[in-house]
Amino acid sequence: MFKRISCTRLGGEEIALDAAEEAPVAVFVNGRHLTTVILSPGGLRDFITGYLYTEEIIRSPDEIESIRTEANRISVLTKNPFRRGTVKKTILSGCGGAVSYIDTQKLPAIDSDLVVAVSEIEAAVAALPTPGMLDAVALAAGGRIVACAEDLDRHNALDRVIGRGLQDELDFSRTIAAGTGTVTSEMVRKCLSAGIPVLVSTGRPTALAVEIAEETGLCIVGSAGTPEMAVYTHPGRIAGIKR
Repeated sequence: MFKRISCTRLGGEEIALDAAEEAPVAVFVNGRHLTTVILSPGGLRDFITGYLYTEEIIRSPDEIESIRTEANRISVLTKNPFRRGTVKKTILSGCGGAVSYIDTQKLPAIDSDLVVAVSEIEAAVAALPTPGMLDAVALAAGGRIVACAEDLDRHNALDRVIGRGLQDELDFSRTIAAGTGTVTSEMVRKCLSAGIPVLVSTGRPTALAVEIAEETGLCIVGSAGTPEMAVYTHPGRIAGIKR
């Protein structure tokens, strides 16, 4: 995921530093170009499984007939080759396209009675790779890490761990997702698509992410692992929280 790059410090010293690699990867589903994404190299099978699932192009990994990965291309055949996939639009256009909004009525709602301890949250965050040039996301269940991935983009990292979980037949309703960076509405949507009831981050959520999570039953915990850790939505999912 990294490549040594020669560079010059301001004082004139020639050095070599690690730079994160990125690759444009074209995604084809049933012979049609779906999208092109920018990814960290490697782990493409996990990514595409999770990506197609969170974009609601498939509802189960069993719907995938085959996956072929190349350096800059992923080709997927589904068991329904006549179904044309489209990327899920988080921002929906209103009447006449004049207004953009998120229709929470069209998003899945969380259906889980999971309650997690603060110690589980702290352990999940502590298990994340040391902060660096890549974002990281981990899935934890029952106090242990069941999947972890890094990528240039935390949304891609989330797709990767969801893809890994799908292949391992993981019950997402009993998991928490822990990651780095700002929690966006897109992170919320992906968790809702998978049915993950708790989303934890070392960063803070956006106001829109909080609004959507509140309406759909997702618990968001921000600034995890720091003295500023706070529960933004559905604190009842965190054991010991007094209201």
